[in-house]
Amino acid sequence: MSPGFLILSKNRSAALFAVKMNRRRIRIGIVAGEESGDLLGAGLIHQIRVRWPNVEFEGIGGPRMQAAGCNSLYPMKKLSIIGILEVLGSIVSLIRIRRGLVRHFLANRPDVFIGIDAPQFNIGLAEILKQAGIPTMQYVSPTVWAWRRYRINHIRRAVDHVLVLFPFELEIYRKQGIPATFVGHPLADELAEPPDRAAARARLGLPESKVVVGLLPGSRRGELHRHAELFIQTAIWLHQRNHKIVFCTPLVNDEIRRIYEDAIAQLDAGKLPIKLVDGQSRDVMEASDVLVIASGTATLEAALLRRPMVVTYRINWLTYLIFQMLSQIKLYALPNNLAGKELVPEYMQSRATAENLGRATENFLAHPAELEQVRRELDQMAIALRQDASQRAADTVVSFIEQHETDTNKQQSQNESNTA
Repeated sequence: MSPGFLILSKNRSAALFAVKMNRRRIRIGIVAGEESGDLLGAGLIHQIRVRWPNVEFEGIGGPRMQAAGCNSLYPMKKLSIIGILEVLGSIVSLIRIRRGLVRHFLANRPDVFIGIDAPQFNIGLAEILKQAGIPTMQYVSPTVWAWRRYRINHIRRAVDHVLVLFPFELEIYRKQGIPATFVGHPLADELAEPPDRAAARARLGLPESKVVVGLLPGSRRGELHRHAELFIQTAIWLHQRNHKIVFCTPLVNDEIRRIYEDAIAQLDAGKLPIKLVDGQSRDVMEASDVLVIASGTATLEAALLRRPMVVTYRINWLTYLIFQMLSQIKLYALPNNLAGKELVPEYMQSRATAENLGRATENFLAHPAELEQVRRELDQMAIALRQDASQRAADTVVSFIEQHETDTNKQQSQNESNTA
C-alpha cells in the first residue's frame, strides 16, 4: 500500500469523523445524587444541547435534570444519603442500583459517563465502567482536600478527567497527574447581582425595621433531628437578650416542618417571633442580617449572597470520630476553606451550643464594621468563582468526547495500516 494512499485514507477518516460527530446521536451517561448535583447537571445538559442538539442523557437525575432532558432510570432520592451509619443502612439498595446501572451502560454504551458529586457512589461506578473501556468524568471533586486524601488513588483509577468547582482543588490534581479543569461554580454565575434585602423581606412579609436572623438547620430529615432544638435554643438565647430580633426559617417540605414545629413545642417556644416558610431559602438568606446555618452547600449560597453567617453542624458520633481520624483540615465551613482562614465563625459537634452560636451572632450584630468587612471578602470570593461554569464544563465535556473519538479513530487507522 503506497504512502499516498495512507495519507488519503487518514484525511478521509478525519472528514468522516467530523460528519459523524455532527450527525450521529451522542449518548451521555450521567448520575447526580442530590439537589445540588441536580442543579449542576441541568446546567451542563442545557449547555451541551446547545452544541449537540441530538445528544441523549440517561442515568439518575432529579427534577431539573429530567426537565432538561435526562432519562432518570432510578429516583435520585435513593442516593441522597449522608453519614456512615445512614449509608450502611441503605447499602443493599445502593448496590442494587449500581449493578443495574452497570448492566444498562454496558448494554447501551455511552460516549462518556459523568458522575456529578455523590463520590461514594459515582467513583466506584466510574471505575467499573472505565475498566470496560467507557471514558469517565467526575463533575465536582470529592473533598480529598478535607479528609481521606488516599482517595486520590481511587479517583486516578476510576476517572479520566475531573471538573473542579474551586480553584484550590486544581493544584491537588495537577500534583497527582490527574487531568482536571477548573470551571467555577454555577451558583456564582446565577447570583451575580447583589441581593435586594428590602425586596426579599417584602416577599416574606418580614418587617424592614427589625433585625432578622435567618435560621437554616438543613434540608435532610437527619439534619433536622440533630439541629432543630439547637437552632430554636439559639433563637431563644438571642431573643432573651435582644427583643428587636426576629427569626425566619425555610423548611423544604411538610415532614421537615413537622420536626421543626415539634422542637418549638418541646422547648415551649411558641411565642418566639419566628416565621416559618415553605422553601424560599434564598429569600431568607437575602432578607437576613446574619445567618445561623448548617455546614454544607447552603453556606456557599450564603457566601455568594454576601451574607455573614455562623456555621454549625452535628453528625452521628461514630461518623464524627471516624472523620476526625481521617481528616487533615482545621476549618470545616466551605467559605472558610475558600478564604484560607476562619472568615466566619464555625462551631462543630460538641462546640455546637446555643450560647456559642448566639454569642457569635450577637458579635456580628454589635460590630457593623466587622459585618461589612466579611461582606467585602465574600464579594471577592464570589467574583473568583464566577466563570460561566456550565458553559466551561460543557466545553470540556465536548472536547473530551471529540478527543477520545479522534484518538480511537487514529488507533483504528494505525491498526489497519499495520495489518495492511
